[in-house]
Amino acid sequence: METRRDRLRAATVKEISETARRILVEEGPDAVSLRAIAREMGMTAPALYRYFDSHRELLRHLVGDLFTELTGELHRSAKAVPQGDMSGKFLAVARQFRRWALAHPREYALLFGAPVRGVGHQEEVDFAEESARRFGWTFMALFLELWKKHPFPAVPDDEIDPRLRPQLSRYRDEVVGVDLPLGVIQQFLKCWVRLQGGVSLEVFGHLEFALDDAEPMFELMLAEIGPELGLTYTPRDARATGEHE
Repeated sequence: METRRDRLRAATVKEISETARRILVEEGPDAVSLRAIAREMGMTAPALYRYFDSHRELLRHLVGDLFTELTGELHRSAKAVPQGDMSGKFLAVARQFRRWALAHPREYALLFGAPVRGVGHQEEVDFAEESARRFGWTFMALFLELWKKHPFPAVPDDEIDPRLRPQLSRYRDEVVGVDLPLGVIQQFLKCWVRLQGGVSLEVFGHLEFALDDAEPMFELMLAEIGPELGLTYTPRDARATGEHE
């Protein structure tokens, strides 16, 4: 049973995370220090150690919060589309991923940009890792639903580059945990690389040398990916797809 102390602690942790995010957005990741957060909250830096053992733990908690928020946005986009409309689901989730990224560039950079000092990868599963896996599974679950309902053409396993086969097999067995042809796993990763890569180039300003509005290029990419998955591409129309600005 949750006690009053538990509720107060949860509220303080939430405020710490929100303060860390505000500093991240306004000043960048290097400014997100325990001292800066404590100053914003009217606390002492040592007092924060009652809630987070280290600066690293705090940053990883923020990462977990951001992945949780993003995952929720993607789920809501998918649910706004009629259950059987797989094409609509794919487009809605892909577009919402881009929309969130563009609206939150500093947060996106923390999750998908160059590794931030103090965050790093760790072997044990913590809140950040669990949240990242839930985010990743959002796309994989959509992909598996599509494959189950409308199997699309996949490269036979023996035609896959021999350098890729053991890597795809390891990813399938250790991460996905579903017995699928390696060609299906390869197709999923190809789609993800194109989707996330295109969004990253736009968010980080690497398309500005040629484009001041990259949305048509993003839509062109979706139009090319769709048929590869047996999906029908529909031009973006918020009224038709249930997408929200």
